[in-house]
Amino acid sequence: MKEFIQTLKNIWSLKELRDKILFTLGIILVYRFASYISLPAINLAEVGDLLEHYKNQGGNKQGAGLLGLLSSFTGGAFSHASVMALGIMPYISASIIVQLMGMAIPYLQKLQKDGESGRNTLNQITRWLTIGVCLVQAPSYLTSITQLFLPYAQFQSAYFVEPNSIMFWLPSIVILVAGSVFAMWLGEKITDKGIGNGISILIMVGILSRLPEAFVQEMAVQNGKGGMGSIMILIEVLFWMVVVLLAVILSVAVRKIPIQYVSRAQARGGVNKNLMQGARQWIPLKVNAAGVMPIIFAQALMFVPGLLTKFDESNTFLAGFKNVFSWQYNVLFALLIIIFSFFYTAITIPVNQMADDLKRNGGLVPKVRPGKETADYLDDILSKITLPGAIFLSIFAVLPAIVHGSFVQTDAFALFFGGTSLLIMVGVILDTVQQINTYLLNHHYDGLMQSKLSRTTGY
Repeated sequence: MKEFIQTLKNIWSLKELRDKILFTLGIILVYRFASYISLPAINLAEVGDLLEHYKNQGGNKQGAGLLGLLSSFTGGAFSHASVMALGIMPYISASIIVQLMGMAIPYLQKLQKDGESGRNTLNQITRWLTIGVCLVQAPSYLTSITQLFLPYAQFQSAYFVEPNSIMFWLPSIVILVAGSVFAMWLGEKITDKGIGNGISILIMVGILSRLPEAFVQEMAVQNGKGGMGSIMILIEVLFWMVVVLLAVILSVAVRKIPIQYVSRAQARGGVNKNLMQGARQWIPLKVNAAGVMPIIFAQALMFVPGLLTKFDESNTFLAGFKNVFSWQYNVLFALLIIIFSFFYTAITIPVNQMADDLKRNGGLVPKVRPGKETADYLDDILSKITLPGAIFLSIFAVLPAIVHGSFVQTDAFALFFGGTSLLIMVGVILDTVQQINTYLLNHHYDGLMQSKLSRTTGY
């Protein structure tokens, strides 16, 4: 505890680091304040009643897939008709599109290799594409809130303007696009002048903002059952801490591939002797190299089975795909995550390029020939570690459904026991701590993370 307090003192004593942290906190405060500003055409006083009524009609189960994910990423702004309802997600979508297109379009591939100027051009392309994504998502969002709430005549006062008029649609679309661009700008400011990872930090803050409310709801339900409520809350908290620990392990677990570098002069003198003299390093291959992307892709596709129920509403098996806590939904969800884990890892980890770079720089994997054999070796290792990582990731994704009902009583708190939200929180916190460690170590202070954890991450 004393070391932790001393570390906090070290952080505060560094003016540059202190200013970055305070700047980041100020931007977060602005972002959270903006998320509570409703669209001008929406009566904020009525929105809460609308959402509660919709939940009582079963909307919390049917809309808790990708829509629930978007709502958690925006800290509830998505479900409260806020000017920041789209949040930072259009930028994330645009970034993913640019990344995937970079695999097939030569122009984007060239920009990726052009250094700083290429990255700046890619950033500009991503920003303009973000606006395009907003122009698609904004009308879809407005359609969803009008279709959900218009059928209930008792809630017509929630709209200051006729929902089907141009006076509702045009200003609302412009404001939603501006809100998303503003969120993107805030994230970039945190990256430039704050502690880095600005977009990720805004997403994490949105997720964390819903945790206290979810925990209070769970306490109320458990305490309503009698004397065992407090004990169950304690057990849930302890189990949640174990889940967080496992999420940390999944995020930092790597398979280290030893490599050796031999200079050209050494290589001419004899391989075996000079390999012993070469500099030894490691290639850290992450067990979960795809991160949370397989979960996001799988959740996007899980809308398809739910749409099939419109063709046969009496089919109870298909109806299960509309409930994120049903076994049908989660079995298919887990399978899609495993498939997308292999797919996303294959397109984002260029083993052939890694092997070529090693060969060009005089590096090699012991007992493996440089070039194609090294690429095949890295691909084989990556395939072997991706399978357990994908299975572990799929278990995390369906864990909320496993604990819901039998262990955790409320939907909101169950969603924090796994899935995208938990993995994003853990990943962003680890990255942020790593950023702070860098500043501290550059000024000869001890970091927040122990050296053992640093060795585990491979950094």
